[in-house]
Amino acid sequence: MSELHPWVVGAARGALPEWAVARKKRRAHMGRVSALLREWGEGRGDDPRDVERWAAVGYLHDVLRDADPDELRVASSVPLDHLPDEVVHGPAAADRLRQGGVADEPLLAAIAFHTLGSPNFDDIGKALYVADFLEPGRKLQPKWRARLRDEMPEGLNSVAQAVVGKRVQFLIKKGRPVPTETFGLWNILARGRSWASASEL
Repeated sequence: MSELHPWVVGAARGALPEWAVARKKRRAHMGRVSALLREWGEGRGDDPRDVERWAAVGYLHDVLRDADPDELRVASSVPLDHLPDEVVHGPAAADRLRQGGVADEPLLAAIAFHTLGSPNFDDIGKALYVADFLEPGRKLQPKWRARLRDEMPEGLNSVAQAVVGKRVQFLIKKGRPVPTETFGLWNILARGRSWASASEL
């Protein structure tokens, strides 16, 4: 099993890469997401390496959240012009990490699609999607969020389904389009099908 990249090791302890663009309030959110993921990874009995990966992704998902979206598009090695400003930071961060030598594809997919969801998520992707939505700093529906947190980590699939369902309902209520990736995640969860392997990402 390969060693974790230094950026991943650092992020698991709250140390971000030098190219991070995340203000104080954002970093506090990242810390809460990371703490949840570490708790859940340990609660699953995962090996220490995977617990570190889960804690790291809690910080790395928003490592470029406060950067200018147009600047991220210009700097990226993958096309991001089709994405709205509020979701560009995920794929841009995954691209920057990959260019820097991070080769953990499930972790990179989790970061790239943490705002939209993806039918190709493995457990780290599902857990980040859930933790980002349920972290205790979010003020809307705190009792509902707390109840779902209490179901983790054993109820990962059912909690992920509840979260993606809430997001789909919100978009439909607002008359906004539902991204294909979000519907894809919903369909996989609803069918209870097995997850795509990392090689299929």
